[in-house]
Parts: sequence; C-alpha cells; structure tokens
Amino acid sequence: MDFIDYYKVLGVDKKASVDQIKKAYRKLARKYHPDLNPNDKEAEKNFKRANEANEVLSDPEKRKKYDEYGKDWQHAEEFEKAKRSRAQQGRQGDRSGYTYSRSGGSAQDFSDFFESMFGGASGFSSRGQQVRFRGQDYNAQLQLSLMDVYTTQKQTLTVNGKNIRLTIPAGIEDGQTIKIKGHGGPGIEGGPAGDLYITFSIVNNTAFKRDGANLYKTVQVPLVKAVLGGEIQVETLTGKVKLKVAPGTDNGTKVKLKGKGFPKYKKEGQFGDLYLTYTVKIPKNLTQEQKSLFESLEKTNLE
Repeated sequence: MDFIDYYKVLGVDKKASVDQIKKAYRKLARKYHPDLNPNDKEAEKNFKRANEANEVLSDPEKRKKYDEYGKDWQHAEEFEKAKRSRAQQGRQGDRSGYTYSRSGGSAQDFSDFFESMFGGASGFSSRGQQVRFRGQDYNAQLQLSLMDVYTTQKQTLTVNGKNIRLTIPAGIEDGQTIKIKGHGGPGIEGGPAGDLYITFSIVNNTAFKRDGANLYKTVQVPLVKAVLGGEIQVETLTGKVKLKVAPGTDNGTKVKLKGKGFPKYKKEGQFGDLYLTYTVKIPKNLTQEQKSLFESLEKTNLE
C-alpha cells in the first residue's frame, strides 16, 4: 500500500482550513468528474483520490489521526491501545509475558509502519491472548441525479458481494459522505468489521442552480409585460406556477418563491426557497408597424 499525500492530492497546505479543503475538493471534483471525462481512466483515478482525500481531511478527528499516522490512520486506536498495554506491562516488570505470532499471512494487508509497530506480526498478544483489530473501512461512490434526491428513496447496493439496503434521505448534497456501520472489511483476529463510507455525486441536469436547500433560476420576461405588467408562467421542480409581473419591472429584478426550493436534509416536510431573477426580453425582427410604434414612443421622450 503506497503512501498517498492527501494534502498534495488536493493541492493545499497542511495548515489549510476545512473551508479551504472543501473548496479545493469541489474544484477537483468538477475537473475530474466521470461525466466530463468519459472513458478517461486517469481522470477517474484522480476523482477517486480527491474523494478519499476530502473524506479524511474534512473530518477533524480523521485528519488528526492521518497527520500522526499517515496511511495507517485507520488503525490509530489499535496502535494507541497496544502502546498503552506495552507501557503498563513494562511498569509491572512483566516484559517476558509478551509474545508475537503470525497467523495465516494476514500481515500482508498492513503497511511497514504497522508491522514495525508490532514487531513484524499480524497479531500481538500479551500472556498468550490475541489483540483484536478493527477491519478496514471501505469507500464507495454513488452517482445520482438532482431529481433522484428530491425525495427520500431506498436503494440496494452490492459491496464485495454483499447486498446492502440503503435509505437515501431527500436533500443529500453533492460530495456528502454517509457512514454505514459494520459494512467495511472483516476484523482481524475476530475484531469488529470496519465501516462503509459512501460519497454522493449529484449530477444537476436541470435549469436550476442549487445552493443547499435553495434554488436559483433566471426567467425571461417579455418587454411589454415588463413595461405594462401582466402574468407569466414559471417552471419549478414540482410544476408550473403563475406569477404576476408588476408594471415597470426592471431587468435583474429578483423574486422569492417561499418553499419552492429543495428539501432540507433530514428535515421532513421542510423546503428551501426558489429565487428568480428576471431578464427583460428585447424583441427582435420587428415589423414596420411595430417599429413605428416605438418611434412614436421615442418622440414622447419616454425614458
């Protein structure tokens, strides 16, 4: 298992803030997203590495372990427990009670650092009892469309030959990671299984821009209705709505439709807002009669 410098992967300093890490991750995720790089194995590899780096460095607890143990951060608790046990036995003057044993060649799953910590053995025992190690965490990615996560849904995933029933809450965000306890790698020497971390890639193929639970959209308003007022129809994620346009509506006018945004994550029945920005549509290819009407208006010094 070669060491991967997560800071180098994201292109950030070791003192980078969580916001800087997330910003760097989003930039790389967009650059190497499989949808934008079809059949590009190198881009796929970079995308997965960016996801992995973000998962570790954006979590303060995982980042602390990674900074201390590097690629062996997932086994930090086992390292600390073994060191405390060794120190305690040493204080009791019972150093002769330590024995090391290799079982079934499982040591190949661990790094040189791990083996050096435990004397080159897969199992460490004190007075003949094996220490149990937690299994490796697994990382997976699930790609969904924006409309897929508009409602809560259930899916069945297959990970290492096992089917896992998963409930995906409405409102989950792009790049968000959830943990499924106990569905990672099997434990060592009877230890507990690791966890499965699923990172979501949400593809937005709608006309709306999403920011959390709020949606944003630009809507064209005919010139006549912008000047005289009137009614227009606007598409939302749940269908069309009619809106009144006030007389003298300026280009760039913003309107908020309360509760017409995206579902709030794990807040049943709560939605964000939809923000519309009006752009006044200037007519083209006018007939001679229409041009004459505008010329008449111009003579009235209408501004």
